[in-house]
Amino acid sequence: MASSSGTSSGSTSMHNSGSEENFQALMDQRKRKRMISNRESARRSRMRKQKHLDDLTAQVAQLSKENHQLITSIDITTQHYLNVEADNSILRAQVLELSHRLESLNEIINFLTASNDVYEDSSTLNEPSDCFFNPMNLSYLNQSVMASADIFQY
Repeated sequence: MASSSGTSSGSTSMHNSGSEENFQALMDQRKRKRMISNRESARRSRMRKQKHLDDLTAQVAQLSKENHQLITSIDITTQHYLNVEADNSILRAQVLELSHRLESLNEIINFLTASNDVYEDSSTLNEPSDCFFNPMNLSYLNQSVMASADIFQY
């Protein structure tokens, strides 16, 4: 009986060692699958990160381009504004000068009209009534003086 139990224990240990080898092989295969799966997952993650980085880089380039265009547009608009301000300043100075000239001319007209009234009171009625024949009769100067912007050149 001793020999049969020795044989059976030897076959059980062979059976156990084969089972352990199968179990070890199964565990090694699972580890390799997990390792391959983890590597693939890490590769996909790196690809997603790279795509995200590429998208952000493209967005930075696009925003930089738009920013440059906006700055250029602002610079052009600012230059136009400064030109309009300078033109406006010139026009205000011209308006002021023309207002002074008009005021002076109106004062001259008022003076000549008042002088003409004095002259007409002392003149005789036999003179022709046409104001162009009498140089002192300046009633045609009684009209307001209108100035045109065309008389000024920059």
